[in-house]
Amino acid sequence: MIITIEADKANSDIMGSSKTYHNPTEATLDRIGGKWKTAILCLLAEQGALRNGEMMRALSPITQKMLSQQLKELEADGLILRTVFPEVPAKVVYELTKNGWSLRTVLDPLCEWGKRFVHTDKPEQNHGHQP
Repeated sequence: MIITIEADKANSDIMGSSKTYHNPTEATLDRIGGKWKTAILCLLAEQGALRNGEMMRALSPITQKMLSQQLKELEADGLILRTVFPEVPAKVVYELTKNGWSLRTVLDPLCEWGKRFVHTDKPEQNHGHQP
């Protein structure tokens, strides 16, 4: 199965005009894959709307450049909303959109698995065998 997704204007700077996927998983991972996108989405799903500095602290050792890039891509993909409040200094808050929240059924088990993996002394070494 080949899936072609036409990029909207916001995505065109990041992805080009269209991209062809060979399966739905490839399309999903293109949007949420990588070390930081999933971590950002899990953080926003668990804690709600957050400011840039709050995310920097929670996602340490992410760099400001990487966080900004990932936030822009997630915003362009319609998964997060960036709201700028007219204050001095400007207050910017990021939160999940409706499409972002629709990933909750995927993100929750992924985030929980990661927490269990991080908190165990030794990861299981069963090499893919079910207990």
